[in-house]
Amino acid sequence: MSAAAVLEAPPASARTPRGLIHTVLRLHRGALWIWLAFVTATAGFLLWLLGPGAEAAQQKLAVYGYSGLIMPDSPATGYNDLFYYPGTLITVASFAVALFAGGPLIARELESGTAQLAWTQSVSPARWLATALAVPAAFIVLGTTLLTVLYHQLWSTHSDLLVAGIGPRSLYFSLGPATVAAPLLGLALGALIGLTARRTLPALAFSGFAYFLVYAFRGNHWPFQGRYQQPELSSRSRAFTSAGTEIRDPGCYDDKACLAKHDVVRFTREYLPSSDYWPRQLLETGVLLALTAVAVALAFGVLRRRAATR
Repeated sequence: MSAAAVLEAPPASARTPRGLIHTVLRLHRGALWIWLAFVTATAGFLLWLLGPGAEAAQQKLAVYGYSGLIMPDSPATGYNDLFYYPGTLITVASFAVALFAGGPLIARELESGTAQLAWTQSVSPARWLATALAVPAAFIVLGTTLLTVLYHQLWSTHSDLLVAGIGPRSLYFSLGPATVAAPLLGLALGALIGLTARRTLPALAFSGFAYFLVYAFRGNHWPFQGRYQQPELSSRSRAFTSAGTEIRDPGCYDDKACLAKHDVVRFTREYLPSSDYWPRQLLETGVLLALTAVAVALAFGVLRRRAATR
């Protein structure tokens, strides 16, 4: 940002709540377009997995059975892997939110003097921070809610295309309101660190590290969420012979000799809902939102002390 841009006083309309919102959108329109592009692309990917991708995988499944899901040259294998990619993208987006909040959203505005200039134009520091957080929070909630709903629909419709193991269980317990709350915590942590560091590069580094600690602790230690704790999620698997007879699943998806011995040509799988899904989701969501509230309160406290010493 040039010196002229920093010294230019905000228009009178920026002193109103609507004007403040417009100012935040204008200053960070690049990040807004990136976020909209990410949500659009990920939603399109999920729709493809729901439609054409699933149809192609079902056709392969009908030919190879679940043995086809782990064959390296089978397109169905690609679908099993692609099923998890949206979850990875949403996690990466949460990190990006924390980096954005710590760097461009807060620290850069303090470092360049833009925030201080706004405070001299009848915009209180508290109102400035509230608007700076509320605008991206609205887009984060709308975007992640859309992606989570689509992802949960994908699970409900085509989770039978997943190879059994810890992957489906951890994914199942990651599709819910906690997925929406996680990036909000990243936003709050980034804002707190940005206000504390007051410099863009240190704020970027510390914001990313802080959210990484939250992500690692969430994945490994929280009693209501953890990919290594293998929450209960049973599945019902059936095997069918070439004559169409249903038999007990011999559990030899990748053993061609075993498949030939039992005359198994295809499998079906149904993941059974877990009774503790919603208790886990609501508890984790509550903890994430409570931590978000604490971080926001601390951010306003830091801002209040900073404004008092100006």
